[in-house]
Amino acid sequence: MSRHDVNGKVVLIAGGGKNLGGLLSRDFAAKGAKLAIHYNSKSSKAESEKTLAEVQALGADALLFQGDLTKVENITKFFDETIAKFGGIDIAINTVGMVLKKPFAETTEEEYDTMFGINSKSAYFFLQEAGKKANDDAKICTIVTSLLAAYTGLYSTYAGAKAPVEHFTRAASKEFGARGISVTAVAPGPMDTPFFYGQESPEAVAYHKSASALGGLTNINDIAPLVEFLVTDGWWITGQTIFANGGYTTR
Repeated sequence: MSRHDVNGKVVLIAGGGKNLGGLLSRDFAAKGAKLAIHYNSKSSKAESEKTLAEVQALGADALLFQGDLTKVENITKFFDETIAKFGGIDIAINTVGMVLKKPFAETTEEEYDTMFGINSKSAYFFLQEAGKKANDDAKICTIVTSLLAAYTGLYSTYAGAKAPVEHFTRAASKEFGARGISVTAVAPGPMDTPFFYGQESPEAVAYHKSASALGGLTNINDIAPLVEFLVTDGWWITGQTIFANGGYTTR
């Protein structure tokens, strides 16, 4: 089976029920992949069940898994249930994240712990589990944020908690490379999804739209093909964080 052909391959997606994750689930299903789709909580259940029905309508064999991935046992269970159903994992993608826009001086310890649990801890143990349990020649990708290259306040816990994932990606790629496993991260700009709007005022939304060189917010339809490339034909790219944001930030 060639690297670019995902027909018959098993694709595991954390946060795969909605937004970018849902689009990836549908795209891979249309190409003949088998899907393991995770969602976090009851608030995502209806949309995730809709995504499951859509991928099944495309002919995909799929499972839906609910769990809080800040608890490592749920990451383990997600991987184990996927392997039990499909026999292995060829591609593992983590789209999980939470944004908080708040002044440094007003951030609470609880908010700090929550943000690092979701954006950093879960990403670390997702990579660990993928390294232990994915097939040889598997491909792993994590979604981070273009704020990693921004000089800005108010996102200290969001960008701060995503920042370690860059090094997790480098370290994992170095350690897993002997098995043919590539590990990458993708850093979108502000994405035109409900994930973004909940934290932003209308004035901030207008600024973010104007800040990219190509104009407008990042569209999930422009990110999904990049992720799909990195876990197929782009496998030779490893240990890298790829910024895809229309010129919102660079470095």
